[in-house]
Amino acid sequence: MKKILISDKLADAGINFLNEQEGIQVHIETGMTPEQLCATIADYDALLIRSDTKVTDEVLQAAKNLKLVGRAGIGVDNVDIPAATEQGVIVMNTPDANATTTAELALAHMFSLSRNLPKADKSIREGKWERSQLVGAEISNKTLAILGFGTIGRIVAKRAAGLNMRVIAYDPFVAPDIFAECGAERVDLDVLVKQADYLTLHCPLLEQTRGVIGAEQLAAMKNTAMIINCARGGLIDETALYHALKNGEIAGAALDVYENEPPKDSPLLELDNIVFTPHLGASTREAQVAVSVEIARQAVTFLKTGEAVNALNLPRLSADDLRKSQPYMEIATSLGKVLAGLATQPIERVKVSLLGKAADAEARSVSTAALVGLLESHVSTPVNSVNAENIAKRQGISLTESKTDKISGYLALVEVKIYCGDEEISLAGTLLGDKHPRIVYINGYEIEVIPEGVLLVTKHIDKPGVIAAISTVLGHANINILRMQVGIADEEGNAIAVISVSEKIEAALLQELCELAAVESAIQIEL
Repeated sequence: MKKILISDKLADAGINFLNEQEGIQVHIETGMTPEQLCATIADYDALLIRSDTKVTDEVLQAAKNLKLVGRAGIGVDNVDIPAATEQGVIVMNTPDANATTTAELALAHMFSLSRNLPKADKSIREGKWERSQLVGAEISNKTLAILGFGTIGRIVAKRAAGLNMRVIAYDPFVAPDIFAECGAERVDLDVLVKQADYLTLHCPLLEQTRGVIGAEQLAAMKNTAMIINCARGGLIDETALYHALKNGEIAGAALDVYENEPPKDSPLLELDNIVFTPHLGASTREAQVAVSVEIARQAVTFLKTGEAVNALNLPRLSADDLRKSQPYMEIATSLGKVLAGLATQPIERVKVSLLGKAADAEARSVSTAALVGLLESHVSTPVNSVNAENIAKRQGISLTESKTDKISGYLALVEVKIYCGDEEISLAGTLLGDKHPRIVYINGYEIEVIPEGVLLVTKHIDKPGVIAAISTVLGHANINILRMQVGIADEEGNAIAVISVSEKIEAALLQELCELAAVESAIQIEL
C-alpha cells in the first residue's frame, strides 16, 4: 500500500481520483506547522502540496520513506530541490495545467483595455454617462505581438487567429516550424515592439529577460499600442513603463504581475491608463481542478510504474552507469552551455556523438546532459536529464545520437553539434587523465579550454596585434585574464580566442571589443 499525504488544499476531483486507485492510501492534513509536518511525514511515500507547505531540508531529512513531492502548479520556490535530490526524492510540478487560464486572462485584459471597461464601470457607478469619452477600438485586423512562445504564448496565438488578428511573435529559442504551426509570424524583438498594437508577455523571468521591455522598447512602440503582462513581474521596467504611460508614448497597459507583490506605493497606481489584477493568472475554478487532477495522475503513475512525468530533478543512476557516464555527462553539459551562448538562431536539431572510450558511456545520459546545458538558461522550468528531452521537443528541437569506438588523436571524445537553420556549430570535449575536462574543438578550430568560470569567445582576423588589442580593452576595464587559448587560423585567415576572465563582462565592454577593427564577434559565456 502506497501512502500519500496531502498537506495543502487540493480540488475534490484530484482527491477523488486518488481515492479510486487500488493500492493507494490518502491522508489529508492541511495547515500543519513545519514541526508538525516533520513529525508526520516519515510514513508517507508521496507528499502533494500547493504553495503553502514549505518542503525544507529538515522536512526531507524526516521523510524516511518519501519518494515524491508533487506540486499542484508550476512554481516550486517552496521546495528545496537540491536537498530533495540528495535524498533521492523526485520533485514534479504541473507546468501546463493552468496554461489556458493564463492565456485567457491575457486576452481578457486585451479586450478590457480596448473597450475601456474598467473606466466605463467606474463612470456608471459614479452616476455618469460618458459614452463619447469612452470610445474604444476593435481588435479585429490589429497586430498582436507575443513575447515568449512557449505553451501559453502558443495558446494566445491560436485564440488570436480566431479573432481575425495578425499574430507576430518573438522567442529566440523556438524553432521556426512551431511559429507557423500556431499561425504566427516569427520576427525579431525590434520588429515585434514596433509593429505591435497589443504586446503580451509570456516568457520566463531569467537574467537575460529581466527588464526585456524597457525605455528603449517602449519608446519604439506606437503611441496607440497597449502592453499586457500576465507572465512574471520584472519583465517590464516599471519605472520606464510609468514614464511611457504618463507621457503618452503608449496608450495603455494591464498588469497581473509586478516587480514587488503587492505593488504598494508604486507610481503606476497614480495613472488612469493602466489596469491591475492581483496575480490571477492561474486563479480559475477550472485551473484549480486541472492542477489537482494532473498532480494526482502524475503521482499515481510514478508510484505504480516509476515514470516521473514533469520531474524537476535528477533521479539516481545505478552506481555502474554513474561511474561510466558521469564524467562525459559533465563535459556534455559544458558543451551545451557554450553552444547555447554561440547560437544566434533558434536551434532545430542537436547531434551528440560519443567516440572512442566515451562510447562506453550510456548515450542517453550524455545526450540529455548536453540538452540540459543548452536549455537551462532559456526556459523558466528547471531543466535536468529527466525533463530535458521533453522540453527540447516542445521547443521544436530534435535529438540524434551516435557511438563509435573509432577515433584519432584522443582516447575519448564527446562531440555536440547544433543545427540552426543553415548554420552548424560544433564543439568537442575530452578528459585529460580520465578526470580533467577540456574543450578541444570549436567549429573545427583546435583549442584547449578548461570549461569553467566566465569565458570570452572572440572570432577575429588572424594578424599581429589583435590579441594585444583585446587584452588592452580588458585591462583598461580592470578585467583580469586568467587563461587564454587561441585557435589555429582557418584558410580564410580567421581565428578564435577563448579567454577565461576574472569576472562577468558588462554589455558595453563587449560592444567595445566588437568594435575593434579586426574582431568579428565577442561572446560571453558563464559556466
